[in-house]
Amino acid sequence: SAPIPIPGEIRDILHYGPGLNLSIGASITKWISNDKKWGVSIMPRFDTKGMQTKAQTKNYGMAIIRDGNEVSGNWTFTLPIVAVYRINSRWKVNAGPYVSAVFNKEFSGYVYDGYLREGNPTGNKVVFEGDSQAPYDFSDELRTFQWGLQAGASWRAFNHLCVQANLSWGLNDIFKSSFKTVTFPLYPIYLNLGFGYAF
Repeated sequence: SAPIPIPGEIRDILHYGPGLNLSIGASITKWISNDKKWGVSIMPRFDTKGMQTKAQTKNYGMAIIRDGNEVSGNWTFTLPIVAVYRINSRWKVNAGPYVSAVFNKEFSGYVYDGYLREGNPTGNKVVFEGDSQAPYDFSDELRTFQWGLQAGASWRAFNHLCVQANLSWGLNDIFKSSFKTVTFPLYPIYLNLGFGYAF
């Protein structure tokens, strides 16, 4: 999940790790043109979406808690409904909207090597130095439903083996609109690379 554009509060991204996010699903196509060039597909899938980041920030909103220290990640059920165009017997491209329902929502971590101003930019200074860490957990503030656009391509390498890539770009913030601690929206943006069996 990323802010677009990167806000001034994030001064530097020191580490980004997407981890191993697995996905399993199906693609069912109904061809609507006589030459089977154009069709409509539904692509239901279960997938994990998660990442680890380490960033240097300034004037970044934060609410500290006293327990919990996990990386962000969740299971989702995603349903894209896309238009499909068959370029030739091996290549197909697709594009269209998707909706996702999110399960096991988690967004947490910790702050370290810096300080926090209580309440406002001139409030009491709380310093975290050395091994001192302060965990946060915004998991309850994540939306259950997300929506966006997907575009991708599929290549039939052999009779029954397909190689595919799909880019999904969320169009709503991962946080609820009532959540104000993180002051900029974060959008789920994922590139899925995989293979499938063609029946």
